[in-house]
Amino acid sequence: MTDQTALWTTFRYAVADVEGNGQQPPDLVELAIVLIDQGMVGEPLTWLVKPPRPITPLACRIHGISNEQVASAPSADEYATDIMAVFDGTIFVAHNAHVDLNVLTRELPGFQPALVIDTLKLARRLLPGRPSYKLGTLAEELKLTTDMPAGLKPHRAAYDALVCARLLARLADGAELATLLTDAKTTSCEGSTDETAAQTLF
Repeated sequence: MTDQTALWTTFRYAVADVEGNGQQPPDLVELAIVLIDQGMVGEPLTWLVKPPRPITPLACRIHGISNEQVASAPSADEYATDIMAVFDGTIFVAHNAHVDLNVLTRELPGFQPALVIDTLKLARRLLPGRPSYKLGTLAEELKLTTDMPAGLKPHRAAYDALVCARLLARLADGAELATLLTDAKTTSCEGSTDETAAQTLF
C-alpha cells in the first residue's frame, strides 16, 4: 500500500501528454512521457502513432503533425507493450488529466492508473486567483521553459509533457504525496475561470 504521507520525491511519476487527430472521440497521434524519479525530471520519451482515422486540418494546424508524417508510423497496438512498461510502477500525471486518460484507456487495453495527479486541478488549488490555468500560461509565468531541449515546441507532446513535469516539480516542492493526488475521473471544467483550460484534444 502506498504511504501517501511520504514526501512526493519518494515515488516515481510518469508525466504524459497526448496529441490527437481531431476526430470525436480522438485517436492517438503522438504520446510523450517524462519520468520523474526522486524529484528529478527526466527527458521526454515520444511515440508517433498512425491513427485509424485521418488527422483533421484543424488538428494539424494546432500541433503540426500531418497525415504524411504518421503514414508509416506504427499503430497504438504495436506500441502498447513498450508504453505500458514505461507506465509500470508510476503515478500518472497530466494537465487536465481526464482528457489524456480518456485517450490512453481506449488505446491501451487494461490501462488504469491507480493514482492520478492532475496539474490543472493542483495549480488551481495551490495557486488560487489566477485568470488562466492553461499550461502555456503557467509555463510563462513560472518560467518553466528555460533551457528546453532544442527542437521542442508548444502543442507537441514532448514539449507539453516536459513543461507539465516541471510544473509538478514546482508545485510539489516539499509536499507529501497526499497533497498532490487528484481524482481525474471527476475532473470538470464547470465553474472554471479559464474557458480554455479544459482543452479539446486535437
